[in-house]
Amino acid sequence: MSKFEYVKLADAIAADITNGTLRPGDRLPPQRNFAYDRGIAVSTASRVYTELLRRGLVVGEVGRGTFISGDVRREVETVSEPRDARIDFEVNYPLLPQQWAMIAKSLAGLERVDALESALRVSTSTGTKSARNAAAAYLARKDFAPQAEQIVFTANGKQSLAAALAALVPTGGRCGVEALTYPYVKSIAARLGITLVPIPMDEFGARPDAIQKAHREAHLSALYLQPIIQNPLGVTMNATRRADIMRVAEKLDLTIIEDTVYGFLADDTPLAALGPDRCIVIDSLSKKVAPGLALGILVAPPHLRESVMSAVRTGGWTASGHALAAGQRLMADGTVAELTRLKRIDATRRQQTAARLLAGYQHAADPRSYHLWLTLPPHWRSQTFVAAAARRGIALTPSSTFAIAHGHAPNAVRLALAPPSFEQLDSGLRTIVSLLGTKEEDFDSTE
Repeated sequence: MSKFEYVKLADAIAADITNGTLRPGDRLPPQRNFAYDRGIAVSTASRVYTELLRRGLVVGEVGRGTFISGDVRREVETVSEPRDARIDFEVNYPLLPQQWAMIAKSLAGLERVDALESALRVSTSTGTKSARNAAAAYLARKDFAPQAEQIVFTANGKQSLAAALAALVPTGGRCGVEALTYPYVKSIAARLGITLVPIPMDEFGARPDAIQKAHREAHLSALYLQPIIQNPLGVTMNATRRADIMRVAEKLDLTIIEDTVYGFLADDTPLAALGPDRCIVIDSLSKKVAPGLALGILVAPPHLRESVMSAVRTGGWTASGHALAAGQRLMADGTVAELTRLKRIDATRRQQTAARLLAGYQHAADPRSYHLWLTLPPHWRSQTFVAAAARRGIALTPSSTFAIAHGHAPNAVRLALAPPSFEQLDSGLRTIVSLLGTKEEDFDSTE
């Protein structure tokens, strides 16, 4: 068979998807059966399936098979914008009823002429000295005390991640990331021309031996890790794992982009405390305060600060002066610290509710976090379960959204526990439990 024949076979299946012969959720036959039916080698069938995965036309679920993707138009699957779901377990922004009065009090006076005159001037990637001081003081924790001179600002956390990647990884370069990770890193990397290399994980996070193997095979330029309350799995690295990761990074001369966006919910020591010259820390105020008051923060080692600043400027990711002024007030007067305290209590209560209602089903979460990872029973597939939940007014995120490698998504979904009210949380989880006990074929035949 010509080396291009497998592409023609993939094109034929793509045409069947386009004309509706194959529909989202349809299962393709096992590769051996596919090969036998078409009189081709199994290795060729494998290349056909790999090509379909590369195009995003199919998804693979470990132990289940290969299925037509639920949305074949997207090359990079990522989290959607908020939908009009009755109960949202998808987009994870914690908001407390009492926080608006607290924020209003902190920002009182920002509308004055002199305050606006200062806030609405042209801003820079480093903001003002007062803003840098406030950010450094707020981010300081056990064994980690960033200096104000290390602080760089962006408009939000996604832009902080983009700036860090742009500063460390050249176009065409490779960055190691956890095999299941923050979804937006996929689209950011694609736009920057960066290839993401999945790093296998265990119960303590990314495996040091897997990082070394990935570097040998792909020559990584950097690592992107979430060591504290990882999204989506909720894993937090213990002290031994953090030390091992830093030893590997030092040995391989790799810089780590350390995402601490969910770190405000815990007191664990960040990687940067062990290797301050080896880590760029990224954070933001969107989850600590509110999504409408987004301010991205980077803590860059002195030798990388100019590169990070340049990436922010050339990317057009500079924070607005008004956001800087608001963020400075909220951090300096203790409002962010108090919101952090209250949201820690709120997250713990929500996890306790989820643990009680999901007892009997396999799920994993840090008890301090705002999300959990629900492994589905064998009779359900991730994307079909998400579709079934959507028909009941519940928005969930399928495992494939978080998977770096096509075809390596476990049979699971992530639940964001922050958005629903407690009444909705109880009602939504009960509906999910009811759905878990329903057979997938029952859903297909009755909906």
